Amino acid sequence: MDAITLLKRDHDKVKALLNELEPTTERAVKTRTELFEKIKNELTIHEIIEEEIFYPTLKQHPRAKEIVLEGYEEHDVVNILMGELEVLPVDDETWGAKASVMTENIEHHIEEEEGDMFKKARQVLSENELEELGRVMEARKVEAMREQGVTA
Repeated sequence: MDAITLLKRDHDKVKALLNELEPTTERAVKTRTELFEKIKNELTIHEIIEEEIFYPTLKQHPRAKEIVLEGYEEHDVVNILMGELEVLPVDDETWGAKASVMTENIEHHIEEEEGDMFKKARQVLSENELEELGRVMEARKVEAMREQGVTA
């Protein structure tokens, strides 16, 4: 599987989890807790393979450098929001609003990656390079899941 297909599959999984989280209320303590944990795990592992493998490879190409730098910054914003959500009780009245802002940031990031970034990646990397990158990323993903204590 090529790198872009792998990342797109991760995006689809995260979007589905965010869609499940969105309608929850303060009363859905167990559901919110479980969904947030799944989202956090998925994003952590996804970020590892992007920041360790995909972004550095793409950043080497001058035409893709700016979009990669923006990707790093967007990861930082989501990490800050997730850190705040992690320490806030899920039944707090502000939790839902903060989760909505996090969701909007993630969805924006996914749109940019699947639009500009993946388009640039296909321009500057060959199919063989994308396939090899996908293999390396998939192996690192399995390793990162083990490190995070996450099962497939």
